[in-house]
Amino acid sequence: MREPHDAVDVIRAKRDGRRLTPEMIAWVVDAYTRGVVAEEQMSALAMAIVLNGMDREEIAQWTTAMIDSGERMDFSSLSRPTVDKHSTGGVGDKITLPLAPLVASFDVAVPQLSGRGLGHTGGTLDKLEAIPGWRAALSNAEMLAQLEDVGAVICAAGSGLAPADRKLYALRDTTGTVESIPLLASSIMSKKIAEGTGALVLDVKVGSGAFMKELDGARELASTMVALGTDAGVRTTALITNMSVPLGRTVGNALEVRESLEVLAGGGPDDVVDLTLALAREMLSAAGREDVDPADALADGRAMDSWRRMIEAQGGDPAAPLPVAEHTEALTAEMDGVITEMDAYAVGIAAWRLGAGRARKEDPVQAVAGIEIHARPGERVRAGDPLLTLHTATPERFDRARQALDGAVRLDSDGAAAPASAVVLERVG
Repeated sequence: MREPHDAVDVIRAKRDGRRLTPEMIAWVVDAYTRGVVAEEQMSALAMAIVLNGMDREEIAQWTTAMIDSGERMDFSSLSRPTVDKHSTGGVGDKITLPLAPLVASFDVAVPQLSGRGLGHTGGTLDKLEAIPGWRAALSNAEMLAQLEDVGAVICAAGSGLAPADRKLYALRDTTGTVESIPLLASSIMSKKIAEGTGALVLDVKVGSGAFMKELDGARELASTMVALGTDAGVRTTALITNMSVPLGRTVGNALEVRESLEVLAGGGPDDVVDLTLALAREMLSAAGREDVDPADALADGRAMDSWRRMIEAQGGDPAAPLPVAEHTEALTAEMDGVITEMDAYAVGIAAWRLGAGRARKEDPVQAVAGIEIHARPGERVRAGDPLLTLHTATPERFDRARQALDGAVRLDSDGAAAPASAVVLERVG
């Protein structure tokens, strides 16, 4: 079959700063998925997009082409409204774990298709796999049945959902093109639109531990994704949230599950609780449930009940003890003072080096690896107090984790204790 376009012509067009036509975009995404466009050609095109950008129409066409590469899910048979949440990724970001059952406890269906960690950012599926017996892979029929019965599903996306994005994501990760706003926005939104949810709330992270380091970039990414969702008929809003400091007091798979259970039991770190409730209120409002307060379901145990049912439905044992690291090492304060900075990126890299993350998608992760945070910015410590405790199953990893943390925590001997900085910075949409 003769192809209607040539990959080199498409690359040259974007390399020279020209707009790609809808026909060019539809063809190049489809041809790449079919293997007609080679990896090195798509790599060149992705870099041209990083350097020269895309306008709103190009991004919309690119997103549509990736959706059209696979199937679309349909939740119209459910008896309750659907709303999903997506985070752009961060360090200690365990929010999905308490959030999905919390929102589901108000008779709203939450189809949370999640991913695995890569590099310094953690993966929701990796965290849940620390629970004995829990499984991430569900068929579409199993997912629908669980949404109707329990209300919440956290699982892996099926292979038929936006396969072009799955292929392109792996390429972007190895070619330095992840942070491109057109490619990042279309990657996220193609999967979420194809998923078929009625409403979507986006958690767009900004700071050292996020893909977007500056607020202006986070605003652009948030507004681009909100526009893509809205144009596709999905009620979409976004919260821009702080990722300059790790979320909560744990980073790592089993450690974050344990902290999520504290939140579901009505406790947990203030920043994790605040963000969980802020996103829950956005999701419930989008689903037409402005009349309820999600804090009530944390206080009275309904959210925990939903969690147990969700875990059991996917083969997990919610009562089973979580795994614990055999090897730990504490890093202590060298002087009295107030913590003024804790670099989220450095903490994420250290947790990754301890075994909590992966460099390649096929790499295994340790359920037990990670970092406990004993003191956060704004808090006073004394010399010798523990700042961080490192956890791993392989103690030879301690050295490189310590190297990553060199200079990550800063103390001011003359400073006064201060309240924690805001977690939610802005709302878009």
